[in-house]
Amino acid sequence: MPVDFVPEQFKQELRETARAIVAPGKGILAADESEGTIGKKFSKINVENTPENRRAYRELLFTASPELSKYLSAVILHEETLHQSSSAGEAFPTILAKQGIIPGVKVDKGTVDLSGTVGELATQGLDGLKERCEGYKKAGARFTKWRAVLKIGPSQPSTLAIETNAALLARYAAIAQSCGLVPIVEPEVLMDGDHDIERSEEVTGKVLSTVFKALRDYGVYLEGALLKPNMVLPGTSSGTPNNPTTTAEATLRTLLRIVPPALPGIAFLSGGQPPTTATANLRAINILKRRTPQAVWALTFSFGRALQDETVTVWGGKGDKVDEAKR
Repeated sequence: MPVDFVPEQFKQELRETARAIVAPGKGILAADESEGTIGKKFSKINVENTPENRRAYRELLFTASPELSKYLSAVILHEETLHQSSSAGEAFPTILAKQGIIPGVKVDKGTVDLSGTVGELATQGLDGLKERCEGYKKAGARFTKWRAVLKIGPSQPSTLAIETNAALLARYAAIAQSCGLVPIVEPEVLMDGDHDIERSEEVTGKVLSTVFKALRDYGVYLEGALLKPNMVLPGTSSGTPNNPTTTAEATLRTLLRIVPPALPGIAFLSGGQPPTTATANLRAINILKRRTPQAVWALTFSFGRALQDETVTVWGGKGDKVDEAKR
């Protein structure tokens, strides 16, 4: 008896899309910042946070180079961006698809306080999700993403926060697959705090094990899904300098203990790491993975800030800086 509930007509499409997203040598651009998040980015360069400025900036990203598809397999869009077009009137999903880049969309609606916890969060967005996913697919999206946020603290993350967010991630993934969209499951354990890397490994392992149990319980088809986890890192206030080798060992050890081989791939988030740090850590993880035969999933990146920070600074909202920013 099958353990998933995905319509048979979608399974091949889901498998093929998931594998294409984690194609060798390519990664995912996370361009799905909310209006508030991109507003913070724009405020640093004195650019007004308007729909037109957001559209212009994302057009810059999606048309940066004719060789973009050599490095990017997919782009995660915000819902607003999914329905926007270039200055020439061409829809952004079409622009990406013509380059061989798979368009996807962030489907969660952000976080809210989780009652019964001390400062912990739950992600919202299940209401109307099936209908929205059907619309996203018609608009050209082929995959989706939902982010959960877990904090490390003296009494955090609580069992309630872990289990609640795992169930939400699993329910989202099942709905997305029922519409023929690959779900990227993102249970992010934040870097904030003074914890050591051992505590980060413990929490990340507990979160991932709970998430994968929920995915099975909700009948998610793992062969047509992807994971977007944090790397296992010491807290940003711990005073411990970054060590790519240590990060790679802790991260891969955690994944090997928990992530089923049926999952096609894993795309790491940068989590606010500086671009050079995130890249060095990802390289170390991949080097170790190549020496670890039991690590069968594809490993890549799904970076936002680590790929965009320099570009947005050079652009500065100025039309005459577009070509320079694209470089």
